[in-house]
Amino acid sequence: MILLEVKNVSKKFGDKWVLKNISFTLNEGESLGILGKSGAGKSVLLHMLRGMDGYEPTEGSIIYHVSYCDKCKYVDVPSKEICKKCGSKMKKIEVNFWEDEKYSHILKKKIAIMLQRTFALYGEKTVLENILEALHNAGYEGEEAIKRAIELIKMVKLEHRITHIARDLSGGEKQRVVLARQIAKEPFIFLADEPTGTLDPQTAKLVHESLKKLVINNNISLVLTSHWPEVIAELTERAIWLEKGEIIAEGSSEEIVKKFLEQVKKLEKPEVEVEIKEDIIRLKNISKHYCSVERGVIKAVDNVTLNIREMEIFGLVGKSGAGKTTLAKIIAGVLTPSKGEYWFRVGDEWVDMTKPGLLGRGRAKRYIGILFQEYALYPHRTVLQNLTEAIGLELPDEFARMKAIHVLTSVGFSEEEAEELLDKYPNELSVGERHRVALAQVLIKEPRVVILDEPTGTMDPITRNIVAESILKSRIELEQTYVIVSHDMDFVLNVCDRAGLMRNGKLVAVDKPDKIVKLLTEEEKEEMLKHE
Repeated sequence: MILLEVKNVSKKFGDKWVLKNISFTLNEGESLGILGKSGAGKSVLLHMLRGMDGYEPTEGSIIYHVSYCDKCKYVDVPSKEICKKCGSKMKKIEVNFWEDEKYSHILKKKIAIMLQRTFALYGEKTVLENILEALHNAGYEGEEAIKRAIELIKMVKLEHRITHIARDLSGGEKQRVVLARQIAKEPFIFLADEPTGTLDPQTAKLVHESLKKLVINNNISLVLTSHWPEVIAELTERAIWLEKGEIIAEGSSEEIVKKFLEQVKKLEKPEVEVEIKEDIIRLKNISKHYCSVERGVIKAVDNVTLNIREMEIFGLVGKSGAGKTTLAKIIAGVLTPSKGEYWFRVGDEWVDMTKPGLLGRGRAKRYIGILFQEYALYPHRTVLQNLTEAIGLELPDEFARMKAIHVLTSVGFSEEEAEELLDKYPNELSVGERHRVALAQVLIKEPRVVILDEPTGTMDPITRNIVAESILKSRIELEQTYVIVSHDMDFVLNVCDRAGLMRNGKLVAVDKPDKIVKLLTEEEKEEMLKHE
């Protein structure tokens, strides 16, 4: 039976059409994948199906076909005739989702959604409390709620995290709590927008298994977007391919994924030969230790010695928890080491980064830029404002535009594209465009070294190559040194000159990326390497 109809839907933001004449149906219990590169309109479409503010169709309509209980207001799939909650006979209704306020408000409570980067949890509450809260909202009480919470916790494999506070969980653990909370709603449809976009392959696999158990195996209709085409092939039966807001192909997921992957071009590296210069960073016997009541002394970074050269792109790789992020924060001057030496070269002088103050690390920190995985542009400021006044860069208007265009072209935009971007707002940009603008925001401050934390988090293969090319190009154009923290070994192989492999806080090897791959354990390969 048809559950959802999308009829001739178009969406306009400002003067830009982001969806154009979209039409498809989704049957009860069916799984649909939405594939397309960044900026194709995938997330906009999912937000529209959920009824999120500001995402109403400019043209066309969203129609849900459901069964509805007049007595207790319970909503179920159209094939259900008897209400699960009160036993009354249900009626079949057709809801024009963005027009019928009476029913759309009720339907929203029964539409589950998982969003990329947004975990929507009560940060100070435990895993159990978060899930019980969702169950209470769904009408479960007492022993029934406890029993159902236990079932959900087992299904998402979080028995070992029941009493942990939500904000202290890893990204993968948070996403599994979100999944359990959404299933607690007893939804008639499940929307998943890049649910594992920021996770390493091994953790993503756990979330995918949970999605299969809780959504697909329970015959809940699924609409899924992912930047990993193979995930679309694995988790959905049918797929549509969006390109610039239009459906350009529709068919079996296997067939659509195959066509999409044919469009992924090989990474184009600059032909200019790069001259790697002298050391700019020197670490000697650097350690960072923490004390924990439960675990005693934790050696997050343990006796690391490392030199990084100017104009080099250096990768810090390792499994989750290996210590690479902590080491990167020490290099950035955000964390002070527990012991060891750290010297950073400014001009011809070496600055002791273990010493505080303007003559110590304060002198060098202004020359170190960081782009975190959770970067955020100011949503109510234009690209030009994000690149200048929003970060305290005060320049006369013409100079500001000139500098902004220069740095945007250095990360891969043409001059014409850069000009057009300056007056746009972040929500008018694709994921890949936003990432490059965020990188430009770091580069415009003229750092000597830029640290990138998981730069390929939520990107489709095409956008990953665009970002890789922007890093390689800006290294040449701006004489930039990069430190890339990543569990994406494929990306490191494409971009980095050398890489350092970390295990349990120790730097176990430094070599060319293809040599580092040969040193990976089977467990490391499973988490870090998607294509051997």
